[in-house]
Amino acid sequence: MRNVLIICQKELRSYFASPVAYVLLSFWALIFGYFFWSELGMFVKYSMEVQMSGQSYPLNINEQVIRGLLQNMAVIGLFFLPMITMRLFAEETRSGTIELLATSPIRDWEIIIGKWMAAVALYICMLLITVVHLLFVFKYGNPDWKPVVIAYLGLLLEASAMLAIGTFISSLTKNQIIAGAVTFAVLILLWVFAWVSSYDNSTWARVLSYMSLTTHSESFMRGVVDSKDGIYYATLIFLGLFFTARSMESLRWRS
Repeated sequence: MRNVLIICQKELRSYFASPVAYVLLSFWALIFGYFFWSELGMFVKYSMEVQMSGQSYPLNINEQVIRGLLQNMAVIGLFFLPMITMRLFAEETRSGTIELLATSPIRDWEIIIGKWMAAVALYICMLLITVVHLLFVFKYGNPDWKPVVIAYLGLLLEASAMLAIGTFISSLTKNQIIAGAVTFAVLILLWVFAWVSSYDNSTWARVLSYMSLTTHSESFMRGVVDSKDGIYYATLIFLGLFFTARSMESLRWRS
């Protein structure tokens, strides 16, 4: 475990030693801030219209603001997560340092988990930026905190699975742009697989729908924890890291 933490710290330092982390966090904060301002503005306008009409429509800040906001951020994450993972192994391969890692006494799984944990840690930093915004909602509103916590858990599990996939793809090439583009393409496919169920109910359509990331994120966004969704994300994480280990093993043999 000590080696895992060392690799994780090294990778995190490399993120913040370059403009990568600062650019990602800045644009993420800017985009989330705009979405937050828009969602809150629409909610305030709607509540004022309800008051002026003299009618008593139910207002739910969890459903009308927070849920939509976090769902939008899950979509935006599709564009940001490949930027986090594209350099994990591709940069090591390009610079030649991957051979040093492959022939070092550190085990492959320690390298892989350490790098993946660093990517997850950077995403957690991105989530913390969103938490700062939502603190204002909790201060001036009265949302239910439990569905919010569950939604954040879903975002973290979903992102961890996508980062594991990106880690594997990064281990296949030395070109960061290719790694990022392929990761983005794979994540988009996993995202839109659920669309098939809207026009086809055959077995293959149900299988594709089950494989979709959105199918398993919906319950978390509603504030519901379903074991099958947790198993799905855990499986994706395992497969992503497992295939990365196989890729590292082939590189070790070539070294």
